[in-house]
Amino acid sequence: MPDSPLVRLAVRGSWQSLLASGVVALILGVLALVWPGATLLAAGILFGAYLLVSGIVQVVSAFGTRMTTPMRVIGVVSGAVGVLLGLFCFRDELQSVLLLALWIGIGWLFRGITQIAGAAGDPDAPARGWQITLGVVSLLGGLVLLLAPLESITALTIFTGVWLLGLGLAEIVTGLSLRARTRRAG
Repeated sequence: MPDSPLVRLAVRGSWQSLLASGVVALILGVLALVWPGATLLAAGILFGAYLLVSGIVQVVSAFGTRMTTPMRVIGVVSGAVGVLLGLFCFRDELQSVLLLALWIGIGWLFRGITQIAGAAGDPDAPARGWQITLGVVSLLGGLVLLLAPLESITALTIFTGVWLLGLGLAEIVTGLSLRARTRRAG
């Protein structure tokens, strides 16, 4: 490791950041697994807040920047829809969870379609087979979320909890290993 005090400080901060991030991921993973319903409701409420704030920002931005009239109209309409959807999320907890599931499902569906089309249309695409496979998986995941939104979003919450546990443990081990290396280096 280089002898620079600045490099040592950065490495020291790195292991502490990794350790803190790992602990937070571990706690969130446990919460998601112990209380998947409450976790899902909290995610739905945060999603509603995101939609509301981003919708307001879009409407304000449409009037505050130099845009062509069609782009301004699109910004206002898109922002108004975001505000409306955000308000729906606060009206009913179940609606916020359902909207979150549909939002993720539509996103995965479009990502899958574009990834398949992009990789299939370019014979020289790197890892073309993997891209097509990932596109199919994304497309199928999106369809599952759209066809059974509440059941699949609950399963996704549990999967996310397990993933956060693994991520948290990996970051904690990495952070502690980096700490040990830092101490050995001086």
